[in-house]
Amino acid sequence: MEYPSNIIKELVESFIKLPGIGKRTALRMVLSLLKQDEENVKKLGELIIKIKDDIQFCSNCHTIADGEICTICSDHNRNHKFICVVEDHRDLIAIENTKQFNGLYHVLGGVVSPIDGIGPDDLTIDSLIKRINKQKIQELVFALRATMEGDTTMYYVSNLLQKNNMKISAISRGISIGGELEFADEITLGRSIINRTSYSIN
Repeated sequence: MEYPSNIIKELVESFIKLPGIGKRTALRMVLSLLKQDEENVKKLGELIIKIKDDIQFCSNCHTIADGEICTICSDHNRNHKFICVVEDHRDLIAIENTKQFNGLYHVLGGVVSPIDGIGPDDLTIDSLIKRINKQKIQELVFALRATMEGDTTMYYVSNLLQKNNMKISAISRGISIGGELEFADEITLGRSIINRTSYSIN
């Protein structure tokens, strides 16, 4: 594809590095920016820079935050004895949008997947265990993808918690096998949390 400007070309090549963005979509986005007010374009540029400079990760749950502690962990109206374990930030956002969960979260940063070279030490599992012991958590609910990797991760964490006197559950399988939580509709995802089932490694 030929471009009338090297700046346009570089911007298009930058956009196509983002997931789900092809060359034609990237070009439409770049050309759209040319029509935007200068103030809007500058603000967009400043926000993109802030993503790397100012965004932090919560020291408790590891989700995206503007400070050391995220707004969810610092919310005293939430149930601090209830933790929902998710794979990444997208899943947390999807569950929050259902308005059916009022506890805290813990972002693992992935799932155990030996074939991809991801082991327990690559995730925030140690941090999760420390939180559970320190905060005396009453229930842990797994909201992981319904795949072998998700099940392996649940089994591994549950095995570490066998001596803890706490309830362990998993979202109901209203989510299709192999499905990503972020693509589930809010009603189905909300019901899967409400109708969660007890989880046991036995």
